Amino acid sequence: MIESRIDSIKDDLELFDDDLQKYEYIIDLGKSLPNLEEEHKKNENLVQGCTSKVWLICEKKDDILVFKADSNAAIVKGLVKIILTIFNNLSAKEILDFDTQILQKLNLQEIITPNRQSGVQGMIKRIKEYAKAFA
Repeated sequence: MIESRIDSIKDDLELFDDDLQKYEYIIDLGKSLPNLEEEHKKNENLVQGCTSKVWLICEKKDDILVFKADSNAAIVKGLVKIILTIFNNLSAKEILDFDTQILQKLNLQEIITPNRQSGVQGMIKRIKEYAKAFA
C-alpha cells in the first residue's frame, strides 16, 4: 500500500524535466493541503528538526490513523502534502512496519536542501511516534 503511494508520487515527479519544475510542482501540491485549524497550531504540535514551522496532529478512527498538518512555508507545505499522502489512513502497524529508506525512491534529496530533508525525517519520526502511541 505505502509502496504504491510512493511509486505514484515518484511517477508524478518524473513528469518534470528539471529540478525547478519539480520544486514548483511540490509548491503547487502544498496549495491543496487544507489549512490546519488555529487551535492546533501550538508548540506541542510542532515537528522538531524543521527549519520552517510544521504542525502535525493525529487522530485514531477505528484502527486507522488520520494525520493533519500545516506549515508556514510554501515548499514545506508541499512536502507535508507528500508525507501525508504516503502515511494517511493507515493502521499503526502498517506505519511501524514501514522501512523509511524506501522514501529515497522519490529522490527528494536532489530537489530540496539538507535542512528540508532533515525536516522530512522529523515529520516521519513524529508520525512513527504517533503510530507507537496508538498501536
